[in-house]
Amino acid sequence: MSILILGAAGNLGGQLKKVFSNQDCQAWDRLDFDFLNFEELSKRLHTLSPSVIINAAAYNAVDKCEENEAEAMLARRLNTELPGVLSDYCLSSQTLLIHYSTDYVFGGDGRLSGPYQETDKPSPLNVYGRTKFAGEQEIARRALNGLDYYLIRTSKLFGPKGESPQVKPSFFDIMITLSLEKETIKAIDGERSCFTYTPDLAIATKSLVTDRPARGIYHLCNSGEATWYDGANYLFQAIGATVNLQALASADWPRPAVRPQYSALANHRRPSLRPWTEALDEYLFYLGLKK
Repeated sequence: MSILILGAAGNLGGQLKKVFSNQDCQAWDRLDFDFLNFEELSKRLHTLSPSVIINAAAYNAVDKCEENEAEAMLARRLNTELPGVLSDYCLSSQTLLIHYSTDYVFGGDGRLSGPYQETDKPSPLNVYGRTKFAGEQEIARRALNGLDYYLIRTSKLFGPKGESPQVKPSFFDIMITLSLEKETIKAIDGERSCFTYTPDLAIATKSLVTDRPARGIYHLCNSGEATWYDGANYLFQAIGATVNLQALASADWPRPAVRPQYSALANHRRPSLRPWTEALDEYLFYLGLKK
């Protein structure tokens, strides 16, 4: 079995390379060539002929694409059109496609029935969420004709930094830096969702390839719901940072893109990932910030 990873220099892509390192695995990133040159992409796919394609390439600058049309177009190309092109190739070649989506396909306002399940209807609130949901729909259309796929929704990624210079720091990376620079730090005590440790997500992805459960949508994130404030509070206690952490409402920190106030994902289809606090402890040990 041969594996192809797209977006290999990103945070998640780097961890996917590690977990598949003992297999026949190829790793491509935009540093190698432009994935959005779909003619070139198609030629390379037909030449390589992988058994499994894992698409970890995505646009995730949530605020940038909200007000800038050029950025919104790039988001559509990466988050919507690319999954469609990959789905066409995988359908025609009987290749397994694994693609990642986001909790931001859900709207969250006024939800009373607990975390979102895989079967719940998406209702994205922002451009980023709409492009990711449109990518899901591209895959769903090919699934009607027999596409073999796993669509993984996840949220709030953190973990070791990828190789690409374009990689964004995670929330925890930003908070660690701020704790060295500021005495008072503010974090939103809202937008409740689930943090996800990229090494854990990569391992869970490999288990899908190994176990081959029924095709379809899977929610994979670390256990336990949290707000940004919850995450920062646990982090600062864990590293012994003496900062004045203040809670903010989302309305007190206006941003171009509206975020769902609740977008926690329920994982009922696969073994649960460990609590996010345990995963964060491991990450802090990796960084040398905790014994």
